[in-house]
Amino acid sequence: MQAETAFILLFVVATGVAIAVRRVPVPYTVALVITGLALGAWRFFPAPHLTKELLFGVFLPGLIFEAAFQMDPRVFRANWMTIASLAVPGVIASMALTTLALTPVIQALPIGSRFSWREALVFGALISATDPVAVVALFRKLRVPRRLTTLLDGESLLNDGTAVVFFTLALALLGGAAPAASDLAGQFLFIVGVGALTGVCIGAGCSWLIRRIDDPMIEIALTMIAAYGSFVTAESLHSSGVIASAAAGLLCGSFAVQAGMSATARVACRSFWEYLGFALNSIVFLLLGLEVRLADLSHYWLPILIAYLVVTVSRGLVLVVGRAVGSFSRDPPPWSWTLVLTWGGLRGALPMVLVLTLPEGFRWRELLVAMTVGVAVLSILGQGLTMRPLLARLRLLGDGTSAEQANMG
Repeated sequence: MQAETAFILLFVVATGVAIAVRRVPVPYTVALVITGLALGAWRFFPAPHLTKELLFGVFLPGLIFEAAFQMDPRVFRANWMTIASLAVPGVIASMALTTLALTPVIQALPIGSRFSWREALVFGALISATDPVAVVALFRKLRVPRRLTTLLDGESLLNDGTAVVFFTLALALLGGAAPAASDLAGQFLFIVGVGALTGVCIGAGCSWLIRRIDDPMIEIALTMIAAYGSFVTAESLHSSGVIASAAAGLLCGSFAVQAGMSATARVACRSFWEYLGFALNSIVFLLLGLEVRLADLSHYWLPILIAYLVVTVSRGLVLVVGRAVGSFSRDPPPWSWTLVLTWGGLRGALPMVLVLTLPEGFRWRELLVAMTVGVAVLSILGQGLTMRPLLARLRLLGDGTSAEQANMG
């Protein structure tokens, strides 16, 4: 089957799922994964594999930019320190806890007698950061307070880029390299800093042009250039394309939209990016389900369950400590949000794609692939299906007006 035909069929399936979930209380993205799992089990039709090239070249730039573009800049600025602490120190702490807890447990299993902390560190780098493709898509459909939505969106925007950087550094350690701590810090600052600077420069340039052009179609095209151009440029500079697209999206969503667009262009541009986000999310979640073979995961059910518990508990501990430290701040978030942030730490396409880039000759590749895919599926299905009841129990669901405002912010 040709790729064009496969994508048309994927859009048909996604549209059918979108219509069906209007009558059932299941998040759209979770329903897409379930549909993809069913289609993959029946091998209904062949679909393109969710490769790193496809995810980085097509899906991530648009999804990251759209999430940043739609974010309320005032709420983001008011909570940027909390978001940054979740995206960098939080990811590091989660990686460390996952490594420390997972290493002895896997070593105690019959299949993992020679499993070392280096392999656990690679897994921790893969899985510790929440995936924006999953988190942003899910929480845009739930009626939660705007600040809580911004915390989740902002964290997922930034920690995705930091996770890719930490994964690269963990692979270097796995290969036998032992760089000094100063070298690791320097690499991290270069990758993140150059990525952010690239996004700011391209986003500012496109925003400057938008303010001088009164044509909605051209203005939308400039935002597309900002989204994908910043990502490609940053990657070519060996920095973080994800951070670049996020920075460009924040700039365009605040300065370009608020000060440079007419009311007509503003509505057209937001509608365009809302639809593009829907389309990209639809395809990537279907491909995510189609990529998984549940029968292959059954052989590793115990390591998968252990990994899922370790990852979830580690994230919870990091958030509890962060909330305790943040209690000294002027406006700390409620304690109930800590549970939501923990349970909202879904994993999705990015960890699955990154783990498949491990060398074929790597001894623990099959185990790490199984654990990564298994944790992603468990988090999307288990946490995704129970998130709405959890929010309702904690009385964090707002009315329709609040939800619409949160989504438009």
